[in-house]
Amino acid sequence: MVSPEVQTSLCSEPLDVSPEAFEEGLARIACEPLFRDAEDGEIEIAGNPFRRPTRLNDHRFIDFFAPLARDQLTSNASLAANRLLLILYELDLVFLPVDGKPEGLESFRSFYGDGIRKAAGALRPVLERFLFGFLDDAVDVTGRWRADDLFAYLAECEEGFAEAKHGDLDAITGCRDPKRAAQAYLIQFAPDFLSEASAMARNTLGSFGPMQSDLFKILIDEYGYGVHASKHSTLFQDALRSVGLVPEVHRYWQFYLPTSFLLTSYFHYISRNHRYFFRYLGALFYTESSLVSTTRAQSRALRQIFGESVDTRYFDEHTHIDAHHGRMSLDGLIHPAVARFGDAVIPEILRGFEEFRLLEDIASQDFVAQIRWADAAADYERAAKALYARIESGELDLPLETFAEVLGERSTTHVHDDDRLLVLETGEMDFWPIYGPPRRYVAGDHMLVPMHRLHGSVVRSGESIYHQPLVPPDLMAETVSRIETQ
Repeated sequence: MVSPEVQTSLCSEPLDVSPEAFEEGLARIACEPLFRDAEDGEIEIAGNPFRRPTRLNDHRFIDFFAPLARDQLTSNASLAANRLLLILYELDLVFLPVDGKPEGLESFRSFYGDGIRKAAGALRPVLERFLFGFLDDAVDVTGRWRADDLFAYLAECEEGFAEAKHGDLDAITGCRDPKRAAQAYLIQFAPDFLSEASAMARNTLGSFGPMQSDLFKILIDEYGYGVHASKHSTLFQDALRSVGLVPEVHRYWQFYLPTSFLLTSYFHYISRNHRYFFRYLGALFYTESSLVSTTRAQSRALRQIFGESVDTRYFDEHTHIDAHHGRMSLDGLIHPAVARFGDAVIPEILRGFEEFRLLEDIASQDFVAQIRWADAAADYERAAKALYARIESGELDLPLETFAEVLGERSTTHVHDDDRLLVLETGEMDFWPIYGPPRRYVAGDHMLVPMHRLHGSVVRSGESIYHQPLVPPDLMAETVSRIETQ
């Protein structure tokens, strides 16, 4: 690839946002009722695409001006920032209230109001660097690449996609409850697929010659050529319905993993910032060319799990059309871009290709870890009970935090940046390690919550007092190893 001086480095660029302006933007967000913490009955956000619980109190503990490292992308800071950033990107998209009730229109007007838009100007560049700055070092595009090198490399990668393993699908089919794991899997795609190609549409405006028309051909494919029943997001809605999920925008907001947000936001990031247009071309080619094999495997796995009742047309359509889209993005976009601008754009094309591939790998690992924990919840409960017995006997002396919550109080879904026990002393609590029916805990129950695993809860009886002893990493690793080898 070309020499480093022609590359763009997100973290090295000065931010034209002061900490004071950023804090003012956060304060504007905090004033908006749409983003308050979840309430009892809001485990699903029914009928309101604008309601986005964000755990506003967490923001004061996060240094948003210090970009996250790769191993922090599954952290609570990442989850908080990702929730905020997708809200800001989606101010440019059109969502309408689910029904004609006055409260729906009120939410509609608030979401698109001036206050949030003013906040976005100060928040967005800081959040982008906070979440995507790690890519500067994680993806290496130094060296000197010519056009022939680029196209040979992309062809080699494309051939490899056909043989790619799908660890997330293997993990789902290997679960004790594969249907619930598959629902959780589809939920992770909902922030993107229910408004599919919206980020792409950002790049179809303006005037840049035949490339613009070739990109628009892909876009109108995604939108079903104006036939709503054929629109890709409509097909995904049908897939959700067929497995018992409700296809409303952000109904499952509380169950998106931080890395699922990140995948959706990445395309908004490189599309809204038009200086990354060539980076977008590389990411688009990776997506379109890799999805042929991936969607075929997804369709096969869903039919294996749900039988004939599942609607796989969304995935089957992509297996068909993305073979064409991969070729269209290469021949109609990347080839003309290199022919027109020469080697100077190759680093950005490669960077987009490799950045999104890396983000997909990270998201897959995050999802697999989540469903393995949720699927083995009973094992983690037994392990937690055994660990707490060692604490009560005096064998272990671990620091702990104690919380008291009242009837109906909900803990908006979040992750911890350490390994913890959950020990319920009084009351009753519903606990969600994954979407679906909760686990009901009563006084004397225990749960082991690994670092960076998404969960939420709501108090169901009286006042709930619970403790969270912090488990040292070596003890946690030993405990998890024992669970996994049982």
